[in-house]
Amino acid sequence: VQLQASGGGLVQVGGSLRLSCTASGFTLDYYNIGWFRQAPGKDREGVSCISRSGSNAFSAASVKGRFTISRDNAKNTVYLQMNSLKPEDTAVYYCAAGGCYSGSYYLTEVEHWGQGTQVTVSS
Repeated sequence: VQLQASGGGLVQVGGSLRLSCTASGFTLDYYNIGWFRQAPGKDREGVSCISRSGSNAFSAASVKGRFTISRDNAKNTVYLQMNSLKPEDTAVYYCAAGGCYSGSYYLTEVEHWGQGTQVTVSS
């Protein structure tokens, strides 16, 4: 059972990245899926959450209008499209199965974590 996050990298301010989260050993459509991030010296925070079917999606105020979460259950993959990136978006991004509901995030309720992918936004 594994979640694999990918797509991070170094990008300039205003640039875009698309993160992917792929599951192996289980099917993602059983779970709400969240993207979390953790910047150096800060707590891990919820960024975006998508319901099992993909019909409902939520994003934190800090990224609303810039980040879009989506999922393709046929490919067992969830995406995070990040546009208009800012230096404050620099963090390690993690995908997680479970642990988010209707825009609220519960770290202790995450059932599976991805390994994290680094996003660095340079000015």
